[in-house]
Amino acid sequence: MSLKALRRFCQSQPVLVISFLAAVVTMCIVPPDKGYLGYSNTTVLIELFCLMLAVAGLRSAGIFEKATQMLLRMAGTVRRLGLVFMLLCFFSAMLVTNDVALLTFVPLTISCFREIHDERSRILTIVFEAASANLGSMLTPVGNPQNLFLYETFHLTAADFIRTMLPSGVVGLVCLLLLTLLLPKTSCRTETASFPAIRRLPALTHTGVFAICLLTVLRVLPDWGCLLLTLVVVLLTDRRLLGKVDYALLATFVCFFIFVGNISRIEAVRSFFSSVLTGRELLIGTLLSQGISNVPAAVMLSGFTENGTALMLGVDIGGFGTLIASLASLIAFQLYRKSEGAKSGRFLLYFSVINFALLGVLLLLAYLI
Repeated sequence: MSLKALRRFCQSQPVLVISFLAAVVTMCIVPPDKGYLGYSNTTVLIELFCLMLAVAGLRSAGIFEKATQMLLRMAGTVRRLGLVFMLLCFFSAMLVTNDVALLTFVPLTISCFREIHDERSRILTIVFEAASANLGSMLTPVGNPQNLFLYETFHLTAADFIRTMLPSGVVGLVCLLLLTLLLPKTSCRTETASFPAIRRLPALTHTGVFAICLLTVLRVLPDWGCLLLTLVVVLLTDRRLLGKVDYALLATFVCFFIFVGNISRIEAVRSFFSSVLTGRELLIGTLLSQGISNVPAAVMLSGFTENGTALMLGVDIGGFGTLIASLASLIAFQLYRKSEGAKSGRFLLYFSVINFALLGVLLLLAYLI
């Protein structure tokens, strides 16, 4: 690869490059061994891969174009459209996880705003979607991986969970509803919504694949079964969909898994957290999530405390702030970054301002109650 090509790759995949370098640095401290095999969450990788294929199949069948047409007609204004997308992400994330909610609705948002031509509103809407998906996922044990892990690890009750998470979820939703006032009340109806008809057979086929993915997320089907069924359908119907998977995003996840796995095996790091965590679970969970994301932070810190509720609240609130604080937010950014006319710098600015503001509000609330 030439120097020019390498520079172009780094500019197009900055998050992947940073996560790769972080993984390589930790590999120098913890040389590769059999322990590496346990780093990657293969279920997450399989679900992401299959969902990307399902969403690509639905798009190729014309589902997204038809849904775009209907949403633009029903919403009427850009503000109402943003509100609809935000609420869809909030409530769906409670059941199908924040990752799935964003993989489903961010591509549809991009499709809708392709007809509106308002970049500021497009960015704000996707930022609101990422924040609302993280908020909604806080409110159920199955909404995100760290909740399920901590819920089972510390044997929490439903009453413990609701009492801990509900205030933050409600206040955060109120904040987001107020933030939608930043979106204009201009019309989002267009005169050029003459999309081709939905291709019925591919639409039904890939809707079935999407349903299989959701059943896997809900742990009705095993992940290997989802992978096998999805690949069989794609290979028999449209192999070109394999080229539409965001492999860079999958590689980014793998790099993060390696980085976090190695960090957790460094004795100095483990000793440090053992000495400072007790009584500070909320703050440490929040701060650590900013650097390594909230799922790895939850797993890493769970062995050093008995206060599972405080740790869960800390890592969930810690999903706000930096882009990598929640891998679901990273998914939203990667989907936006690959869209036509994307302005990544502007997105990161809006994302950071809004997410750090929410982080401050939710952290203050947690200490007050």
